[in-house]
This record gives sequence, structure tokens and C-alpha cells, in this order.
Amino acid sequence: MASTSAPRTSASDRIKTATSTLYADNQSLIAEIRKAMIMIKGVAVDLERDNQSEMVRELESSVAELLESSDECTHFSTAIHSLGDSYRPSDQLTDFKKVLENEVIKLKGQSPWQPQSHPLFRQFREAVWNVHHPGQPMPGEEQEDIIMTSTQTNLLNITCPLTGKPVTELQDPVRCMDCKHIYEKKAIMHYIKTKRPQPQCPVAGCPKVLQAERVSCDPLLQIEIDEMRSRSESGRTEMVEDCTGIDDD
Repeated sequence: MASTSAPRTSASDRIKTATSTLYADNQSLIAEIRKAMIMIKGVAVDLERDNQSEMVRELESSVAELLESSDECTHFSTAIHSLGDSYRPSDQLTDFKKVLENEVIKLKGQSPWQPQSHPLFRQFREAVWNVHHPGQPMPGEEQEDIIMTSTQTNLLNITCPLTGKPVTELQDPVRCMDCKHIYEKKAIMHYIKTKRPQPQCPVAGCPKVLQAERVSCDPLLQIEIDEMRSRSESGRTEMVEDCTGIDDD
């Protein structure tokens, strides 16, 4: 009697490959949305300098809509990733559409959509506010809120655990699809090779076992690193402006 283990393994592998492809495509879409938001923020700052408040408000609404779309895509990406990891063939037909819908509903319940508190929305509003109020907290916020928002990032770690370099200085940054930690590519590939068969993520406390094929430079990574670098440079510029504005006694 022929074994069914091989066909089932093959089916599982095909689902894994398909979900990985869908995940990558969806991440590319999220990256394009992020690029659009960066461009809109720059335009809004220019319009604010020209005191075009009505147009700035329209762009703010557009950013909120883009963020909601990005949030939807992120939930869908996470659901796809989860399906690829958890799928196990069985004698029963799997309703993949229903599985994905249920996973997305669960994810939305865990993190309800609140545009006003989204870091990228706050950063947009701060960029506009700082045109005429540099260094001053926005209405309803304290000075600590400025510091928190300017340093918020989607990156899980800001230094490579192997080289010690800030992620903004990595020559070839890559990110693990499973734990989302970031590394220098050459260093992490050497680490995976030397730590086989169970190369655990080198970030302290992370239990994930790394696989070379699941460590890559996803479409969003470079954008998020560039955003982090830009915020850091902007913060230094504001500090210099604050200092030059102090009168000598």
C-alpha cells in the first residue's frame, strides 16, 4: 500500500511556497503605500510653509486612508504568513478563504484601527506642526510625547546583534520573516552556517530558530531604515536650531 506521507508533505510544501510568494507581493504593496505617504508628507510640509491649510487637511485625510489600507494589508500579510506556518494537510478539504478571513478578524480584534494614535500619522502631523512651531509640543501633548514620537520606529531592533552596528549603518541589512529581527547579511549567514542544525536567533531572549531562506531584505526594510535615519537626522537638526536660538547671558 502506497504511503500518503509523501503527497501530504508535497502539498504542505506547495502551500508554504504559495504563501511565501503572496506574503512577498503584499509586502511590496505595503512598501509602495509607505513611499506614497513619505511623498505626501513632504508635499504637506511645503504647503504648510505656504499657509495652504485647507490642502494640508486634505492630505492629512489621504494619509489616514492610506494608513488604513496599509493596516489591512499588514493584517492580511500576517494571516498569510500564519497559514503557511500552520497548514497541515488532512482528509478534509480546507476552506483557505475562510481560514484567512477568520485570521484577519482575529488580528483586527487584537489591534483595533486607531489612526490618531498611529506612529506614522502622528509623525505626519508633527512634521506639519513643526513648520511654524519647531520644538514645541502639539496641542494636547507634552514635550515627552515629541521625544517618543520622533524616536518611534517599526524596526524591532536598532542594532545588529552580531556586529553591534546600528541598523542605519548596515551595508546589507536583512530581516528574519519569523521574528522580524534585523542583521547584517554576511554576519547572519555565517552565524546560521556555523550554528547548525538549530541556529537560534542571536537577539537575547528570542527563541526563534533561523532558516537561511527566511532571512532576506524584504521590500519594507530599506524604507523603514531610511525613515529611521531621516528622523534621527531631523532630530539632530532641531537640537542645533534650539541651541542656536538660546541668547547668551
